[in-house]
Parts: sequence; C-alpha cells; structure tokens
Amino acid sequence: MRSCRSAFLAASAASSALSPSLHLPETRRATRSTPLPSPFLSFHSSCFSTSTSGSSSTEFMNSMAKKSEAKYEFDKIDDALKLFDRMVLDCPRPCVVEFNKLVGAVVRMKYYGTAVSLCKKMELEGIGHTVVTLNILINCFCRLGSLNFGFSILGKMLKIGIEPGVITFSTLINGLCVQGNFAESVRVFNEMVRDGYQPNLITYNTLLNGLCKIGKTAEAVRLLMKMEEGGFQPDNVAYSTVIDSLCKDRLITEALDLLSKMIAKRILPDVFTYSPLIQAMCDSGKWEEVKNLWSEMIGRGIRPNVVTFGILVDAFSKEGMVSDAQDVIEEMIQQGIEPNIVVYNALMDGYCLRGETDEARKVFDLIVNKGYIPTATVISYNIMINGYSKAKSIDEALKLFHEMSHRGLTPNTVTYNTLLTGMCQVGRLSTAFKLFKDLIACGQVPNLRTWAILLDGLFKHDHIDDGLRLFQAMQNCGLKPNIVIYGILIDGMCGAGQLKVARELFSGLSMKGLKPDVYIYTMMIKGLCKAGLADEAYELFKKMEDDDCLPNECCYNTMIRGFLHDNDVARAMQICDEMVDKGFSADASTTAMVVELLSSDSGEILQ
Repeated sequence: MRSCRSAFLAASAASSALSPSLHLPETRRATRSTPLPSPFLSFHSSCFSTSTSGSSSTEFMNSMAKKSEAKYEFDKIDDALKLFDRMVLDCPRPCVVEFNKLVGAVVRMKYYGTAVSLCKKMELEGIGHTVVTLNILINCFCRLGSLNFGFSILGKMLKIGIEPGVITFSTLINGLCVQGNFAESVRVFNEMVRDGYQPNLITYNTLLNGLCKIGKTAEAVRLLMKMEEGGFQPDNVAYSTVIDSLCKDRLITEALDLLSKMIAKRILPDVFTYSPLIQAMCDSGKWEEVKNLWSEMIGRGIRPNVVTFGILVDAFSKEGMVSDAQDVIEEMIQQGIEPNIVVYNALMDGYCLRGETDEARKVFDLIVNKGYIPTATVISYNIMINGYSKAKSIDEALKLFHEMSHRGLTPNTVTYNTLLTGMCQVGRLSTAFKLFKDLIACGQVPNLRTWAILLDGLFKHDHIDDGLRLFQAMQNCGLKPNIVIYGILIDGMCGAGQLKVARELFSGLSMKGLKPDVYIYTMMIKGLCKAGLADEAYELFKKMEDDDCLPNECCYNTMIRGFLHDNDVARAMQICDEMVDKGFSADASTTAMVVELLSSDSGEILQ
C-alpha cells in the first residue's frame, strides 16, 4: 500500500455518501453548477424515472445523442437524462463504459450536480463504478467547490481497492488550485510523485499556474526545469505561464531569456506569450523594446488579440498619449477586432487624466450607446465621474451619478468615494455628508477610504471639532483606524496649531501597532517648523533613518524651508547639499524662499 493512502483513508468515512441507503429527495429539475451541501443531497428524480417501454435505447442513442466512439454530445440536458433512463432499462444493459461516456457529456454541459446524481443512480442500479466513474465524481465535487467530498471519493477508491491514477490526483490538484489552496496542492503533488505516480502535462501545468498565482515564481521556474530534467517536455502553456509570472515580478530579463529558450527548443510562442512581455515593457516605459517585441510577434505570424491591443491603449492613455491610443483602436477596427469595454475605458481614462472631459464624454457616450453589460458600465461611469470631479465640474458629476439609477445601475463604493472626494475638494461639505447618508441608506458599506475622504475634507476646511466627532463615530462603528487616517488627523492637528494633540497621536502610533511613514513624518516636521520649533523638527528628521523611514524629496524641502523660515541659512544649505547628494532637488516653494533670501542679502550689501 502506498504511503499516501493512509493520508486519505481517514476521509473514506464520508464515502458512505455513495451508499444505497441514502434517501433521494424527489425533484425533477436538473441543476447547473449548483453547490451541494453534502455529496448527494441534490438529486434529480428525472434521471431516475421509470418507463414501461421495453424498446431498446438504440433509437434514442441515434436520435438524441451525437454519438462517436469517444463521447456523447447533447443539445439539451433532458435528452441526456432520457437516454440514461432508457439505458438503465435496456436489456441487455450497456456496459459501464457507455454510462461513463454519457455522464462525461453531462459534465461537459456543466451540470455537475446532475452528473453526481447519475453516478449515484448507477450504483443503485448495480452498475459498478470504475476509476473513470470515480474520477468524474471527484471532478464534479471540485467544480462544485465541495473539495472535501472529492477527497472522500479518493478515500473510497483506496478502501475498495480501485487504483487511483494520475488523472485522479491531477483533478484534485486542480480543485485545490481553483480554491486558492496552493500550498496543499503542492503537498499532494509531492506525495503523488513520491508514491510513484508520473505527473502528466496537465498536472504540471496546473501546478505551475497555481505556484505563479501565489507569487512563487522561483518555485515555478524550478518546476519547469525539473520537468525538462525528467525528460518531460514543457509545452507552450507551461512556458507562457512562467513568463507571465516573471513579468508580473518585473523580472523582464529572465522572462526574455525564457522566451529565447522556448524558441530554441522549437516551442512556438503565441499571443499569450508575447502579451505579458509587452505589458511589462509598457509598464517600464521601454517603448523601443515594446516596438521590437511587437514587430517580432507580427513577424512570427502571431496576430495580436483584443487584450494585446488593449495593453497598448492603456499604456498610451496613462502616459497622456491619447492620440496614439486612438490610432491603436483604429488599427484594431481595421483588422476586424472589436474594441471591448476595457479598451474604451482605458481611452476615456486617458482623456480624463489630461483634463479633456469633453473628449472623454464622447467615448463615454459611445460605451453607453453600445449597450455594454451593466457591471462594466458602472466602471465607465466611475471613470467619467472621476474626470468631472478632478476638473471640479461637480454638477456634471452629480448628473451622471443620478443618471445611473435611471439606467438601472447601482453605484458602488468607488462611485461614492469618487464623488465625495470631488465635493470635499471644492468645499461642498454639506452635500458630501448628504451623499454619505445616501450611501448608508442604499445599503453600501463605507470603507476606511470613505471615512478618510470625509475626515480630510473637514480638517482641510478647518472644521476641526466636526472632524474629531467623525473620527469618534468611525471608531464607534467598529472600524480600526489605519495609518492613513492617523496621518490625516496629525496633519489636521498641526494645521490647526494643536501641536500637543499631534505629538500625542504621533507618539501613540507604535502602541497601536502602526509605523509612521514618510508622509506622517513630513506632516510632523512641517507642524513643528510652523510653530518655530525647527530644532525639534530636525531631531525628528534625523530619527527617521533610525526608524528605517528614509526622507523623500518633499520631506527634505519641508526641513529646508523650516530652517530658512528661522533664518538659519547655514543649516538649510547643509540639508540642501545632502538632498542633492540623494538625487533630489528643490521644489518651487523652496526655490522661491532661497531667491527671496538672496535678493534680500543683495539689497543689504548694496545699501
């Protein structure tokens, strides 16, 4: 007995789910992909119906099923159920292989619960289960999200002496990966190999995909190499999966090396191989490499798909190169590829980033007129509302917001947060809080981002007491403030001149398990300098490095302005030299103060 069997035999108790003693609820409705609370609680008596007809099922096989040597295919689930009933009553009864083919067809139609019921009926009718039948059952349970029952079937196989095969383990590994339990999938894979089962290509590809999804790219690369060392040739899917993961980890050189390696092995790349590489180059702003990869892809006769074109549109739009993005869309259409909602959203967002809301609105109207699905349209509304909000066209943003309900669309938290941000920025706080109440009344749950927007709006417009009351209300709702919330509070207290409160909040962060970031340090330094406490601010500035929080350009400029404000030019210049050495430069405010100081000194010399 293989060692892994003991690990699964404990689950075999649940395999009594296949026992004939189970009661079958009466229902005639076949279900598609409905999760089962227990292995066989959702049965369909339509597949158990009796018939007085003694005619052979041959005619039904020919008329209802498109039968080949490999499988059955059905246009309707009822046809499959009728044929199953006929086959059960047929004399002589077809062999178990035919039943397995029929159940397999039901699985391909995604009626997983019905397939489980048919397997149960087979056992009740004395049609013995084979490894194929039990593999089908395991697959169904995995698809239904009832993975425990899948393992219980494995336990039953081991208990009754049916030898599980590589398909059995591959199916379970895939089920674990689908559920996100990648660590367990690796464990099952290792036990499978240790017990002498040879993984097939599907097993390897499933595990590679799982490893990449949890960010274990290095392990995926090692598994790819292990495949080759074991004489198992990875295919295009295996290489493309790992290349995609390397690109997401910004390991572009390694990804390109793997591309070269697969081409050298005569494993042809496809559009799914090149797309992540092009995406990585766009993200890095390496436009020449983007052009080279695109040319290489086209040169190999690989036609870009809507995703590949979409990558370019998104990249150009984010860089503000909307005319180039528009050219890409026109090229798509010329090649007969219809731009999807993702492509149009990217273009619209690009116009919004440039403040060209009129052009963005044209794209938005095109999206609405094309009748894209509501969920995608909500994202489109959010982009356009954000564009209007940033342009401070709050009334236009509100019109779109109200239009959503007329179209049967439900604004989400992102929609509300976007509008709230715009309202707070222009000082329309009463309108913002009315919208906040509407958000709650509509059943939406405000997140920390929502509270942060309102808090920031109140403090920025000097409503300090209201801000503190809102902060208390947030805590009363059971929400735990994060570092962003405390940053807003500290900034607000410093701005209001309540430095003592700001100090208390800052010093209490560590007790709350929060570590101040460079933004919060900068706010405290700014508050101390504003209060004429440049020396204390400088002590805090030096402490940053000890706390593994290096000052950024904004922090350096804040400290320099603090010393300049105190007319401590020598120390200001010292910090300025340090800033330049770090690769930072003076901002407009700091430069203006230096120029003013130099002008003042020049005037004194002339006098």
